[in-house]
Amino acid sequence: MNGPSGAVAFLAPGDRLPDPRQARGDGLVAVGGDLSVERLIEAYRSGLFPWSADPITWWSPEPRGVVEVGQMHVSRSLARTLRRTPYEVTFDQDFSGVIRACAEVPRSGVNSTWISTGLLEAYERLAQAGHAHSVECWREGRLVGGVYGVCVGGLFAGESMFHRADDASKVALVHLDRRLAARGFALFDCQMVTPVTRAMGAVEISRTEYLNRLAQAVNQPSRW
Repeated sequence: MNGPSGAVAFLAPGDRLPDPRQARGDGLVAVGGDLSVERLIEAYRSGLFPWSADPITWWSPEPRGVVEVGQMHVSRSLARTLRRTPYEVTFDQDFSGVIRACAEVPRSGVNSTWISTGLLEAYERLAQAGHAHSVECWREGRLVGGVYGVCVGGLFAGESMFHRADDASKVALVHLDRRLAARGFALFDCQMVTPVTRAMGAVEISRTEYLNRLAQAVNQPSRW
């Protein structure tokens, strides 16, 4: 059942998601529902994403973090790393390995990760259905970095990244941005800007601007 603007909606499994413009001040829109493939696609198409699975919570932060496709900033040190090509970079070769590695990364100040078992399994189902994708960095056959996210039409929504070797996650991000630019993606969503993504060119835009750009992006043919 949906509430007025600024009030959190409480959903039963199968309920449609509310308008992201109804978000509370911290960005929380709804609690409950389900994490089916259909519901996740509905969420990304409408500008929402889940941040927990027990309970399921749906969010639309204000402002929203994005990277302008093809305009990722590469520092001099990262450029040197890219020229050395210390990693083999692949796409969609080990989605489970990437998301499970991301799930091992603790959140700042706490001893747990936001990627619980419920979310992990939901995104693995999404990948099996062809809607979630990964970029992997390998060194001597070992997965040392990567990033994963969700693709809907001309939208790529980055979810999380990890590294076990210097600059490996940044290398994965650069290769991801290059792929998105080459394939004509319209929108690269990073949800919230962090110090790492800000240094690589992420910017904040209003929820209204994000939703306007999203509506155009998701109606394009699949780009991946």
